[in-house]
Amino acid sequence: SMFRPSDDACIYPFFIPANLFAVASLRKLAELATGAASDQKLASDCNALAAEVSDAVARHGIVEHPTHGKIYAYEIDGYGNHVCMDDANAPGLLSLPFLGACSISDPLYQRTRGFALSKDNPYFFQGKAAEGIGGPHIGLGYIWPMAVMIRAFTSNNDQEIRQCLYTLRNTTGGTYFMHESFQQDNPKDFTRAWFAWANTLFGELILKLATDNPKLLREDFS
Repeated sequence: SMFRPSDDACIYPFFIPANLFAVASLRKLAELATGAASDQKLASDCNALAAEVSDAVARHGIVEHPTHGKIYAYEIDGYGNHVCMDDANAPGLLSLPFLGACSISDPLYQRTRGFALSKDNPYFFQGKAAEGIGGPHIGLGYIWPMAVMIRAFTSNNDQEIRQCLYTLRNTTGGTYFMHESFQQDNPKDFTRAWFAWANTLFGELILKLATDNPKLLREDFS
């Protein structure tokens, strides 16, 4: 890929989150081909390509970070060069379990998640209003509510999910909508007054919590 989900240009052409998402999607397509379509050749081709890409990521897309250990790189060039970062958009490293690319409990994912939600990720911002992942698309210091939602989707920790909900509730800049991004110290400084992707994802998060963890939605977030 030459472009990230944000439409920003890649630094290196092998974008690891998208490749892992492709593996998950190919395997789902193989299930459909086996069942609904009864097309064994298509299923076999999908599984073969998924295995090839998965093996390539395992061989080339995992790097040794000096603080976090073995983690997924964000992008690689296939010649040993890589970039370690994460971006708010999906597919991204934080969103891998949400996309069905791995389990939340996968140790490799957990180490990668720890990196993405730390200062070692150049696009993880902490300000007076909130903390969260942004990206180069808007610029430094701008947190994306989408990334806060993905953090909640990929957590089994009630306190972490609670903090995400608190952040989302208090960073709409008085509009009561989810924006593309907001400035880490001033939520009234935001981009996109209406951003359908983020608002829809927020609705999905609330529906998930209503089913899986309804007690959190009944708490007082004042």
